Amino acid sequence: MILWLRILMVAAGLFGASGVAAAAVSAHLVGGASLATAATFLMIHAAALAGLCALALHIGRGRTALLVGASAIAVGTILFSGDLALRALMEIKLLWGTAPTGGSLMIAGWLVAAFGGARLARR
Repeated sequence: MILWLRILMVAAGLFGASGVAAAAVSAHLVGGASLATAATFLMIHAAALAGLCALALHIGRGRTALLVGASAIAVGTILFSGDLALRALMEIKLLWGTAPTGGSLMIAGWLVAAFGGARLARR
């Protein structure tokens, strides 16, 4: 369980750093709206992952659902923001449907996290 939390926290840190960098690049160099959107999603979900991990450390029932939801959010963010960033910066399109698949995974992850939140119980 602790390894899972560590991986998610590393992802949160990388998302935050990447989001700030992408926002700077879109504001000062290239990328425009697509890169700015990717940056926004990276930063929002960095904070969300950190919060879900912090909550998971202090609960018993509902922890697994929170971590599964956070994992889906992480994978979805990588797919969605990665696709937008590659299109904006390198004019490379990932596999067909990568951004919509990533968006769907983020939505599903939030719903699973909500389910875990509804089951919260202290250890």
